[in-house]
Amino acid sequence: MSTSQWPSDPGRSADDEFDFHVDHLDADAEKSRAFSDHVSLHQDCYVSLAEHHSTGGEHSYYVLFDSSATWGHPGDPHFLAVHLHRDQERATFDFEYTQLPLVPMAQSWLIHRGCPSENIALSHEIGPRPADEATTALEQRLVNDGDHFAMGLSYTEDDPNDYVTLVVLRAMDDRAPSRYRVLVEEVDVDLNTYTLREGGFSTVEEARRWYTERLGGKAGPLPPVRATSTPPLPATIPAKLPAERPPGRLF
Repeated sequence: MSTSQWPSDPGRSADDEFDFHVDHLDADAEKSRAFSDHVSLHQDCYVSLAEHHSTGGEHSYYVLFDSSATWGHPGDPHFLAVHLHRDQERATFDFEYTQLPLVPMAQSWLIHRGCPSENIALSHEIGPRPADEATTALEQRLVNDGDHFAMGLSYTEDDPNDYVTLVVLRAMDDRAPSRYRVLVEEVDVDLNTYTLREGGFSTVEEARRWYTERLGGKAGPLPPVRATSTPPLPATIPAKLPAERPPGRLF
């Protein structure tokens, strides 16, 4: 497995570790252990793609690329969203975090935890850029509406010959047309750009079949999303499709 298409942070030297600024703060033993195990363990491998800090530093919101993910479990998400809450008077901190496969999902997750949407935008100074308006429009929908779909499956493939991220979503509204969606992000290494597209499926079996075929390089075109009067496609809340495990190498 290769290193990802996202570069190391050009703004930091090799000796300059990413800092959450909580070293002077305390948390209970369970919370401290969780922060160490799940957030700060690979701190020296993080690249900050977007972050926002409230006045006084009480709240901090981060969209991070984790370069260590490429060496972890195949298919794992490469992006980390972190919300830190610091209590300076008590010298304590609390946090929430999640791993997500796409940057706009991380942005949406943070927005739904109080981050102003205008303050967590990417500059695209680091990493590939959107290739077209369709990509930008779909990303914006993902950022803006984060509570109508749940995430089931995802796989990030960082083979230099096929940089692709696949995500299966399920509508929370059982009546929604094209209830299952597959998101496909593909990176053009030569142009340093990427496209993001969505397809619509009536059943989870159809969505999983296309997802698996795409991972094997055999999928046909994405089927269109059927017209619907429900809200536009959102990002995801961190839920799982129940009792639905894909075959083989996905997990």
